[in-house]
Amino acid sequence: MKKEKRKIAIFTANRAEYGLLYPVIEAIAKHPKLEYYLLISGAHLDENFGYTKHEIEQDGLKIFKELQCELNGDDLYATTQAIGNIIIKLSGILKELKPHFLIVYADRYEGLAAVVTGSQMGIPIAHIEGGDITQGGALDDSIRHAMTKLSHLHFTTNQDAAKRVKKLGEEKWRIYNVGLPSIDLILQGKFALYGEIKKKLPIDIKKPIILFTQHSITTESELVLSQIRPSLEALQYFASKGVQIIITYPNNDAGGKEIIKELQKYKSIKNFVIVPHLGRYYYHGILNLCGRIGEGVCVGNTSSGIKETPAFGCPFVNIGKRQKGRLRSYNVIDVDYNKKQIIKSIEKALYNKEFRNKCKKSYYPYGKGDAGKKIAEILSSIEINKKLIQKKITY
Repeated sequence: MKKEKRKIAIFTANRAEYGLLYPVIEAIAKHPKLEYYLLISGAHLDENFGYTKHEIEQDGLKIFKELQCELNGDDLYATTQAIGNIIIKLSGILKELKPHFLIVYADRYEGLAAVVTGSQMGIPIAHIEGGDITQGGALDDSIRHAMTKLSHLHFTTNQDAAKRVKKLGEEKWRIYNVGLPSIDLILQGKFALYGEIKKKLPIDIKKPIILFTQHSITTESELVLSQIRPSLEALQYFASKGVQIIITYPNNDAGGKEIIKELQKYKSIKNFVIVPHLGRYYYHGILNLCGRIGEGVCVGNTSSGIKETPAFGCPFVNIGKRQKGRLRSYNVIDVDYNKKQIIKSIEKALYNKEFRNKCKKSYYPYGKGDAGKKIAEILSSIEINKKLIQKKITY
């Protein structure tokens, strides 16, 4: 008698986490003992933030269920309402599906809602990217560590994170340091080449490129305009010098809509290209142009600037404190919300040959490019029993 495949429910509500999850979904889809059930919500279904469901469909993935959960405001109250909404809708879906595992990524409020739902229904939770640190004022750390305590398996992206998960009282056998899933695709060369990018965006490889994304800090959403304006003024300075500026929208966090309104004021400026999102295929392709092939830099406060740029030898100008404490390589320049400082740092990243050569030799602290396969294999073989569900604290 043919053995039933294990049902792996995968929750995603954000473009960034989907890009990181894709290699895991791909590995599960190829595994003979597993089948995936993709559950999407949040920004994937929100026109204000790019309706990134289209990217999932273009990848040829089957969406099992959609959880409509629009943010009715641009503040933390709306975020709280969204968490409750996801819990209510997801509980019904999981009751019907009865998955063997629920995979949730990282540190966002939508993921917290998913973990609360699954754990309270007795479904084993596989959490990816626990144990990281971002001490810059976002609620990410609190959410991430709360998700760790509610999860049953921990797939960390680096050894430091694995040690922190253990120090949170998690049993050692539950922790697997697999690396960052997106590096799987980068090392396989699965990103857009210059010819493809040129068809999508007005880019000239002979001119410098700035790829910019700046998110709000959730505990400082009232400061969002004073934090984004120095960055945009600095970018306008470089645009006047002929540098190509590619800007993507922020996450759908409190303050995100205010940033988008501010971005729209710059849409007619020469050399500015503003898009809701690029998708990991083109985003990685542009990082490749900035680091390996052309003259470019990633700028802002996005985690991809810390975690993914080293794989391309691309400099990253990290603005503000949102990524404070995160493991990084030699290619990062930290700078405050100050126009002059930002300009000076970007100039170093673009034109200082010694620094750019240093970036090209950056070590990569986030794994070897086989995270997806490792995760799929563990999910297919680990025993599902009371020991897995009934957690113990180790201190």
